[in-house]
Amino acid sequence: MTYLVAIICVIGIAVGQILFKLSAQSLHRTGSFFDLGTLTLLFSAFALYGLTTIAWVWVLQKAELGRVYPLMAMAFVLVPIGSYYFLGERFNPQYFVGVALIAAGIVIAVRS
Repeated sequence: MTYLVAIICVIGIAVGQILFKLSAQSLHRTGSFFDLGTLTLLFSAFALYGLTTIAWVWVLQKAELGRVYPLMAMAFVLVPIGSYYFLGERFNPQYFVGVALIAAGIVIAVRS
């Protein structure tokens, strides 16, 4: 259960980053922090980060930091995937080789 919540935290962090980027794009487009769409995206990201932080503290009560923290590196895998699908960002194949190496490192660290 602890590792499941930790993975949910990582997903929350990754989704939060996508929401921050969407709010930045909205701000650029509208030129105003007071635009309802911009504020909705921005505060959704803040709320998600807040909930994720509370869940992460729960994880840290149950597990050693050194054991669960490598899972946070999954955000380096999930954010580019999300930015590819939801933001239309493009990456070269070498970039994805690096992402695959990060994923392999996470598996090695968590299984040790």
